[in-house]
Amino acid sequence: MTAEARPSNLNVPNALTVLRIILVPVFLVVLFTHPENPGWRVAATAVFVVAILTDLADGHIARKYNLVTDFGKLWDPVADKALTGAAFVSLGILGELNWVIIVLILVREWGITWLRAAIAKYGIMAANRGGKLKTVTQSVALAIYLLGLENLPVWLQVIAQVIMWAALVLTLLTGADYIRSALKIRRDAIAAGTRRK
Repeated sequence: MTAEARPSNLNVPNALTVLRIILVPVFLVVLFTHPENPGWRVAATAVFVVAILTDLADGHIARKYNLVTDFGKLWDPVADKALTGAAFVSLGILGELNWVIIVLILVREWGITWLRAAIAKYGIMAANRGGKLKTVTQSVALAIYLLGLENLPVWLQVIAQVIMWAALVLTLLTGADYIRSALKIRRDAIAAGTRRK
């Protein structure tokens, strides 16, 4: 019996992942060109939203057409972290988001990304539903904040702050869940005597 052929890394979902990484510096340039100008803030937010939508698109396409690859599993989260990390740090630099929130989220985000890479020899830890909900919540909060809260009505500012706090809670809770999953993957691989070279 022949082994099932794996999809090529040269596919549309992986191309979208690479595009998302490329959009990160574009987003930063637009945001910091005139951060005090509402028009430029809208433009930067638009670039951010387009980049986020590539994340939704690549996952959907990969699953629908069976184009899930190890490259995608590993680099899709990295692309997400690069984009959202750039947005979080930018808001901190602009003085529009508390650095405590930023540091807590980024330590968790990059810590889990490092953990994925560290356990890759035992197995690939794909994103779970909690992680996806966390990403959506972060993305919505960031998109509103990037518009510039001072440019928004008070009610929308309150909603943005509530969503940001929800994103923080989800980020920390799912981080703990990923650590448990990583330990299980490692434990099961050792028990089965399997390990990737």
